[in-house]
Amino acid sequence: MPQKSMGAVEWGMLVGLSLLWGGSFLFNGILVHELPPFTIVTARVALAAIALHVIVRVTGHTMPRDRQAWLAFFGMGFLNNVIPFLLIVWGQTHIASGLASILNATTPLFGVVVAHLLTSDEKMTGNRLVGVIVGFAGVALMIGPSVLASLGSNVLAQLAVLGAAFTYSLAGIFGRRFRRMGLAPIIPAAGQVTASTVLLLPIALFVDRPWTLAMPSAETWLALAGLAILSTAVAYVLFFRILATAGATNLMLVTFLIPVSAILLGALILGEDLQPKHFIGMAMIALGLAAIDGRLFTLLLRAGESHMR
Repeated sequence: MPQKSMGAVEWGMLVGLSLLWGGSFLFNGILVHELPPFTIVTARVALAAIALHVIVRVTGHTMPRDRQAWLAFFGMGFLNNVIPFLLIVWGQTHIASGLASILNATTPLFGVVVAHLLTSDEKMTGNRLVGVIVGFAGVALMIGPSVLASLGSNVLAQLAVLGAAFTYSLAGIFGRRFRRMGLAPIIPAAGQVTASTVLLLPIALFVDRPWTLAMPSAETWLALAGLAILSTAVAYVLFFRILATAGATNLMLVTFLIPVSAILLGALILGEDLQPKHFIGMAMIALGLAAIDGRLFTLLLRAGESHMR
């Protein structure tokens, strides 16, 4: 089967998802100053589960009760929530959010290889590989050498974020089964965070003993609400919709856009200046995305053939 291309709707959803997930690094950066990792991640998925189940009821959907569906929810929750969330939050207790975001942007690098090995319809092509490399170079350029200079420190934290990126690539492939199951995007979104809550709650209670922690500040509560509702509940509705329509490899392109979103959010909300390297990096990322999607080169090829005629 040919590689899937994305239309304007899918690209719009991908940009929206990048904004929501880009904000998660900001929220995590606030939360790690007052809350331990297990508490952050458990609260994130638990609050998101509540919000998504409300949406399920309001929209007239019902959660499946069969064993097959819930085994899939637990598998997806483990790969897409439990492991990567914990690794990233723990990593951000030792490294800056900017470095965490660039390491997270390696997900498509893993994703192209994993999809090639584990799927029959998302095989690696030359343009995809080139696109991933160009896009990653754009991310590196935007973050800048000042962040890359710290790659030698806190190696375990950096490896943790890379491990999260690899796990996300596996989750993208695993999540393809929900399309075959014919589930509306809201259902696996609610199912996976519910399963993640069941897996994480006993561990958080035993390890962190959250009732012994000091009362969080108002800023922390707001960051937690943003992380759970925006960066998790709403984000996963978009995640599963893109996965169903555009495929796992295209979905993983969102990790290239997340650092872009972080820079733009910083400029709009925090008043940070955009430097020339940011615009160059964004242009490189756009080229990388176009190469992976494949349509730009198809159009150029057709234009060349028409000119030769």
